[in-house]
Amino acid sequence: MAAVQDLLLLLPLLSLALQASVCHGACVEVESDTEAAAYSFFKVGCISCKQRGEVEAVASVNWYFKGTEDTNFTHIYSYENKKGEVKNERFEFRLTWAGSNETLDLQDGSIFIHNVTYNDTGTYHCVFNRRLIYTNYECLNKTAKLIHVKVVPKLTRGMASILSEVMMYVSIIGLQFWLVVEMIYCYRKIAAAGEEALRESAAEYLAIASESKDNCAGVQVAE
Repeated sequence: MAAVQDLLLLLPLLSLALQASVCHGACVEVESDTEAAAYSFFKVGCISCKQRGEVEAVASVNWYFKGTEDTNFTHIYSYENKKGEVKNERFEFRLTWAGSNETLDLQDGSIFIHNVTYNDTGTYHCVFNRRLIYTNYECLNKTAKLIHVKVVPKLTRGMASILSEVMMYVSIIGLQFWLVVEMIYCYRKIAAAGEEALRESAAEYLAIASESKDNCAGVQVAE
C-alpha cells in the first residue's frame, strides 16, 4: 500500500512535467533583442502584462522612433481595435504587427521590421494605453518602454545566450532522467509489494486448507 501511495503522489508531478512543454504559460515581460541584421527582418519586442489577469481590459499600442541623428521621436505605428496602421512614410510597407491577435486585451505589442536598413538604428518607444474595466468603474493605465536597436552586418550570439541555452537543455534532460528513475523505483516497489501480498495470500490459503483438512479428520475420528 505504501508503494501505491508513493506512485499516486508522483503522478501529479509527472503529469505537470509532461504538460509543461505544451501548456500556455502566464504573461512574462521578456526584454526585446537589441541587435538586428541588415537587410533581414527584426522583431522589436514590447510586452506589458496586467497586474490581475482576470480583469477585463481594452488596450492600444503606439510606436515611436528616434534615429541616431534625430532630436525628437516620430510616430511610426499604431494598433487599436485589432487593426494596425503605419504612421510614417519611412516605414511604409515595412512594419507589421507581431503582438497579441484576435483580442482587444493587448499584452504583447511587438512589431516586425522588414528589410532592415542601417537607418533603422536608434531608439524605439513603445506605449501601451490600457483601460481596465471593473464592475463599477474603469481605470486608465499607461505603460511605456524604450528599446535601443543597433543594426549590424551579421548577428553574433553572445556567450551568455549560449550558456543559458545549454543550461536549459541540461535541466530538461536532468528532469526527464529523474522522472524515469522515480518511475522505475516505484514500479519495483509495487512489484515487490505485489509479490509479498501474493506469498501472504498463498500462505493464508494453505493454512486455511490445512485447518479444514484437520477438522475433517477430527470429525471422521469422532464418528
